[in-house]
Amino acid sequence: MTTIHGEVAAGFEPVSDAFAENFSQHRDIGAAVCVYHHGRPVVDLWGGVADAETGRPWTRDTLQLVYSATKGATATAAHMLAERGVLDLDAPVATYWPEFAANGKADIPVRWLLSHVAGVIALDQPVPLDEALAWHPMTAALAAQRPLWTPGTAHGYHGRTWGWLVGEVIRRVSGRTPGRFFAEEIAAPLGLDFFIGLPVAERGRVSRMSYQRPAVDLTTIPAESVPEELRDVVAAWRDPNSFSNRAFAVTDPAEIDFDSPEVQAAELPSSNGIGTAHALARMYAALIGEVDGVRLLAPETLKAATKEQAAGKDQVMLIPSRFSSGYMLSTESTPMTGPTSFGHTGRGGSLGFADQEHGVAFGYAMNNIISGSDDVRAASLVEALRKSLE
Repeated sequence: MTTIHGEVAAGFEPVSDAFAENFSQHRDIGAAVCVYHHGRPVVDLWGGVADAETGRPWTRDTLQLVYSATKGATATAAHMLAERGVLDLDAPVATYWPEFAANGKADIPVRWLLSHVAGVIALDQPVPLDEALAWHPMTAALAAQRPLWTPGTAHGYHGRTWGWLVGEVIRRVSGRTPGRFFAEEIAAPLGLDFFIGLPVAERGRVSRMSYQRPAVDLTTIPAESVPEELRDVVAAWRDPNSFSNRAFAVTDPAEIDFDSPEVQAAELPSSNGIGTAHALARMYAALIGEVDGVRLLAPETLKAATKEQAAGKDQVMLIPSRFSSGYMLSTESTPMTGPTSFGHTGRGGSLGFADQEHGVAFGYAMNNIISGSDDVRAASLVEALRKSLE
């Protein structure tokens, strides 16, 4: 039985119970969960092992790569620049990044990059991974790339390209890389243990990931045996030229080892943020209110930042999705606590979000990356949070 460490305020015990059940019933190996309520932490828990190979325990200070939950941190940086008046989200990207105007992209506004409607989801020619990690070769390739649909007419998850696209705008406007801007303007004022571009000195605190494949690989069974509601998705998975595959194949090789020191040290603002669940929750808490004297965005800025920009069938994920300017919004398949929630999920289960109506902010990070719809860990924690709020 996994020992759970940390603190839970009275009334939030259902979250603690759900967290323990994630270890006993839902295959968590090492994990942490944190909830802020009206600016103060009410749940801060961790347990399990940070490295299944060595048995190194998960501690309060263990760092975890959270994949696309990073996008919420990067989006926050962009909105801070907009609030300061140095970035106009409705101005063409080319205003700040002239090279981006190539191949029919001159009129794409910055907001369309944030909300996944620009159509720049893939590259005709993937960039060697070492060059992509060096930043500029990838942004040059994206500047030259043609959109894969008419920008503004559809939305599709820019799973990998989003980080370089939005990150390059941040770099051009602020004069700082997105990781440095986040470190100086967001992490430092709030004391966040979270990095986009991991310092070498922090490497020893990072958890090692484990990967669990679905019990049934739908791509290996006859098409007629696939449930009808999943046939479009499975067909896309089987097609190497589909948007679903191309969006995650922008480097050569397409598969990226996110455990490698080189990848963790690079800045991938869409997918390699490394930090604690507490840092995720604290950042979102500072978006909806004041945390120890710090508020990241003014209420009017936050209202604009969380306004729906795209909704409906996603051209990449082939399921319904909703996006504001950079944040995911609640759907049936996105576990959040209500219609005013906004945040971002990450591959395999990680999640950070805030709910303005209930005054809560949530962070969950774990090292057992589970693929497929049978992963209920984040959803179980969020459901327990709902019960606590009731």
